[in-house]
Amino acid sequence: MTGAESRGGGPGRSDGVGPRDPVDASLLTLLGLGPDEDAVYRLLVDRPDCEPDALTGPLSDAVVAGALDSLVERGLASADLPDSGGPARYRAAPPVLALGPLLESRRSALHRVESLVGDLSERHRSAQMYGAGAPVEVLSGPAAVRRRLVTMQRQARSEVCTFVPARHMPALLSFEDNHEEADAEMMRRGVTVRSVVERAWLEHPATAAVVGSCVAQGQHISVTDRLPTKLVIVDRRIALLPLDPERENEPVALVVHRTGLLTALVSLFEAHFEKGRRLTPPGADEDAASPVAAIDRQIVSLLHVGLTDAAIARQLGMGHRTVQRRLHALMDEVGAATRFQLGWYAARAGWLPETSDNSAAQTHS
Repeated sequence: MTGAESRGGGPGRSDGVGPRDPVDASLLTLLGLGPDEDAVYRLLVDRPDCEPDALTGPLSDAVVAGALDSLVERGLASADLPDSGGPARYRAAPPVLALGPLLESRRSALHRVESLVGDLSERHRSAQMYGAGAPVEVLSGPAAVRRRLVTMQRQARSEVCTFVPARHMPALLSFEDNHEEADAEMMRRGVTVRSVVERAWLEHPATAAVVGSCVAQGQHISVTDRLPTKLVIVDRRIALLPLDPERENEPVALVVHRTGLLTALVSLFEAHFEKGRRLTPPGADEDAASPVAAIDRQIVSLLHVGLTDAAIARQLGMGHRTVQRRLHALMDEVGAATRFQLGWYAARAGWLPETSDNSAAQTHS
């Protein structure tokens, strides 16, 4: 045993008291403990049920007393007063229970700081690129692409336009997650959200429910058969789309600033949005003077979008045969021999939103 070890009182002591590694001597201060609280708590861990005098040495009596009072107040230690009236005896609270919440709080704060740093980095890079006049940025990796997408949506002022293909693509931010994370917040700020979705989204109850929720909240959604790629356009000044829509591993995305390319992307979106069939929220097209029940109008509207009877039944929560029976009753009521004729009549009668006589001919039969 060396002389330093035999004297004790420092980090290198070998009697089981205090931190053994000088590098770890103040780690607990990262959780918000003061240096004295850190030192005394470590001593208490190794010396349960001890009196304050047993903790002195490198620390003075006043420092130990102050640290003990603070540890007890914060729930990191407990004090037991003997019935005989002697000095209190102190015991450290279990580290997992005492320090775990502090660790989790700091971890959460660090995650928020990490997110802020990423957001600031994306904003800095965007400003640098835009200031330099670069028309296109290239983002590599899911974290970078997701950060830019979230940042673009948070900075949206007037309008966000999106393509939502249904075929498999690497999911940086799912349609459902993005609806919960960004769509509602943007609409609260008065941002108009317009989307073109592939019909396959409406074939499954879970995703159809998300689409229905979007429409109910005021989004403008158009349904089409096929989309060329994912696409997000914010305020007609910046767009985000994948470099290779079919890339399965490390995604690479393009950020397009105001250029002829952005103008072409805006035109591409508008063409698909106008070509698609609009969804309307339940009850939006009700007419008190109309002899047609609201549910029947909704069935015809979904039929016009292109859904099958089974998909309509799943979305409206009714039986497949119930949908068919109501459709047949409508056909009998208006004198339509085919669903094509029913669609033509529905368009002429104003049952369908934003349709014309020509578009009625596209009704699914």
